[in-house]
Amino acid sequence: MKKNIILLLSFMVYLPTKAQTNASSDSIAQRNLFQSLQPEFEKYEKQHGNYIQTNNVNMHYLEWGDKKNPTLVWIPGTYSNGYELYEIIDQLVKMNLHVIAIDYYGHGFTPISKKDLSIYHVADDIKFLLDTKKIKKAIIGGWSRGGTISSAFYNAYPEMVQALILEDGGSVAWDFQTKAANIAKDIEETKQYYTNKKTMVFDNEFDAYWWMYNNWGIKGKEKEKLKKEIFTSYARIKKNASGKYEINPGAEELTGENSAEENIAIIYTPFTSNTAFGASTHQLNPKIIYRNLNKPVLILDPVSKNDWFDFKEENDRLTDEHKPFIVHKVYENTWHGVKDERPNEVVKDIKTFLLNNKLIK
Repeated sequence: MKKNIILLLSFMVYLPTKAQTNASSDSIAQRNLFQSLQPEFEKYEKQHGNYIQTNNVNMHYLEWGDKKNPTLVWIPGTYSNGYELYEIIDQLVKMNLHVIAIDYYGHGFTPISKKDLSIYHVADDIKFLLDTKKIKKAIIGGWSRGGTISSAFYNAYPEMVQALILEDGGSVAWDFQTKAANIAKDIEETKQYYTNKKTMVFDNEFDAYWWMYNNWGIKGKEKEKLKKEIFTSYARIKKNASGKYEINPGAEELTGENSAEENIAIIYTPFTSNTAFGASTHQLNPKIIYRNLNKPVLILDPVSKNDWFDFKEENDRLTDEHKPFIVHKVYENTWHGVKDERPNEVVKDIKTFLLNNKLIK
C-alpha cells in the first residue's frame, strides 16, 4: 500500500533539537547503557537463541518455556526481530505457553538467502522447524508483516494452526486503500522520497543505535521497555564488508523498499518485481485466505490519528463475516506497535482469547 512506501519515514521522525549539553549528557548515558548491557544480551542469546538449517536458510529463532505446553510461534514485524517479545515474554510463559520467535530473512540473526524467496517460503521454514520439533499444531502470531506471514502460514498449512494472533497485519490486504485516481500522485511522492533518502552507514555500533534512539521512537523509554529496544538493536546492527555498520543490511532490498522503481513495482506491478518477498507480501489477500475460516483469530487493531494502517472498517467487515471465530480488539489512541505501547493490555487480551478457546488452562 501507499503507506508502506513511507514505512520507515513515518517511524523515523526527527525529534526537536535539544540543547547541546543535554544531548551530550544523554549520549554519554545511552552509550554507557548500550555497552553495559552487551554481556547480558550475549548470555540471554546463548540461553534462548538457536539456529535451524531449513531448505531455504539457516534460520535463527528464540525459544522460551516448557516444550510440553501449547506452542506459540511469533513472527516479528518489518526490520524488527524475535527480541520484540522481550518485554512481555515472561508473562506469556506464565500462561503455560511454549514460545518460539523466529527471525526471517535479513532480520535479526537470519541471513538473506541467495534464493529469491517469498513470505510463503518463511511459512515453509516455520513448518520445517515445527516438524523437526515434532510439534503438530501451534498458535501462530505476528506483528505487521509478521501478521501477513502468519496468514500465509494459515493459507499453506491450515491443519497446523490452532489459532491466529494478528497484530495490525495479516487481516487486511496491504494495498486495499490504494485508489486508481491517486496512482500518479503516489508514484511521484515515492520518487521524491527516494530522491531525498540517504544511505545510513555508521562508524561503530553505538552510532547506529544512537541514530535509531533519536529517530525510531526509542528516546524517552526507560527500564525494561528501553532494554527491549537495546536488545532488539543488538540484533539489527551488523558490520558490512567495508568494516562499517548498518541497520538490517540488505533487508530493504529484500522487501523491495530500497528504490523507487522496486517499491512502485511491488505495489502496482508485483509480477515485475525483482523480489518475491516484497511482492508476495503485497499480493496476499486475507479476504480469500479466510473465506472458509474455521480457526479462532484475535485481531489486535490500533486506532489513532497516527495509525499507519487504517484497517478498522475492513477488520469490522471480516469479523462480521466470521463472527464465531474472530475477536476484533480495538485499541484507541494507539499507534502501529500495539504490544509496545499497551503491553499489559495485550497480554491480558491474549490470555483471555486463549482461555476462551481452551488453548491454555
